[in-house]
Amino acid sequence: MNSTETDIQQNKGMAILAYILFFVPLLAAKESAFAQYHAKQGLNLFLLALASNIVLGIIPIIGWILVPFANLFVLGLVIIGIMAAANGQEKPLPLIGKYQILK
Repeated sequence: MNSTETDIQQNKGMAILAYILFFVPLLAAKESAFAQYHAKQGLNLFLLALASNIVLGIIPIIGWILVPFANLFVLGLVIIGIMAAANGQEKPLPLIGKYQILK
């Protein structure tokens, strides 16, 4: 959370993009602490979506019923993350924001 106001203003677009394609800001905005923070949050979301779809997809019937709800939950987190990035905030996402895969 070492972002300057200039960094935030210049990299809001990259931070928003991080919730759709997390790897783009990881590669294209390496110098931006703001974009990197949101890219790491986007990576967390991607891994959550992947894990929930795989784990719940394996469980017959009940898991298949729960997959859409898990995806809606992830979509809600994506929206929260995009709103935080658009507002220039480095706010951790609920439940998963405190975990950082990349340092």
